[in-house]
Amino acid sequence: MRTKTIHSIVLLLFLSLAISSCNDDDPATVVPGNSIADIASRNSDFSILVSALGRAGLVSTLDQQGPFTVFAPTNEAFSAFLEANGYSNVNEVPVAALKEILLNHVVSGAVTSSQLSTGYVKTLAKGGASSTNTLSMFVNTASGVVLNGGVSNGGASVTTADLLADNGVIHVVNGVIGLPTVVNHALANPDFSILVQALTRNDQPDFVGILSGTASSPFTVFAPKNSAFVNLLAELGLGSLNDIPQATLESTLKYHVVTGANVLAANLTNNQSVTTFEGGTFTIGLTGGAKITDFNDRVSNIVATDVQASNGVVHVIDKVLLPNL
Repeated sequence: MRTKTIHSIVLLLFLSLAISSCNDDDPATVVPGNSIADIASRNSDFSILVSALGRAGLVSTLDQQGPFTVFAPTNEAFSAFLEANGYSNVNEVPVAALKEILLNHVVSGAVTSSQLSTGYVKTLAKGGASSTNTLSMFVNTASGVVLNGGVSNGGASVTTADLLADNGVIHVVNGVIGLPTVVNHALANPDFSILVQALTRNDQPDFVGILSGTASSPFTVFAPKNSAFVNLLAELGLGSLNDIPQATLESTLKYHVVTGANVLAANLTNNQSVTTFEGGTFTIGLTGGAKITDFNDRVSNIVATDVQASNGVVHVIDKVLLPNL
């Protein structure tokens, strides 16, 4: 009788554990051989990605516990990238460059499509501007999931979401996501659309060429969001961006750029005087939150920091700065 009782207790414990393991609220059971690297290796449409991961020495990384979110380019996406950059195959891509490009598709943490929201995330890649601050990626969920402005801006769109692995999640994308420049970040974020209009006005210098390149880089850009430009036009009594005189607009845009320095938020100090690309200075204040006082004693709040690009860093501000005009 005692033996039957013990067997009954063991059986009940086993059944209760089995039932609880099937509870939908519990994490999925880990299946050996189902890592991100395993899933990629079993999918023929990821064969170039798998070759690239092997060449860059990253297969073991994506076999680790993680968790990771990987935006995985298809063979078609990789072929387009190789052709656009003059490579006949993935073995011609320099290993160091290939490694950072691949890491630019990886985000720490397992983020499913329902958990993605519009805004910036950090990838595992590093560009040439900072050895500590990893590159930022702009995720736009307004219509599907678009990364860094889509293929036309060196980014991609998610075509198939939520391939679940035991160490994270894979989202299939239609482009190889390049290391974004300051300009790529400006183009990717819809809240910089007026800034982009200003930078590309046909009477302005080639700001796109300057801020896409490495001459005078790294850049630190204090980027006004759209509402800042709307408020500036009201403040100046102007009807549109086109009403701002050429020289005034050029000086104003240059006043938002610092050349030769990738200045992160942690390096800003109270009462710091910053010399700009325009030649004038403004002052950083940290009391009550980070802010900038321009030449005209107008104060702008720094509302987002450390958006890292390959050739500089962007901080978002809520008021357009005005130099000595």
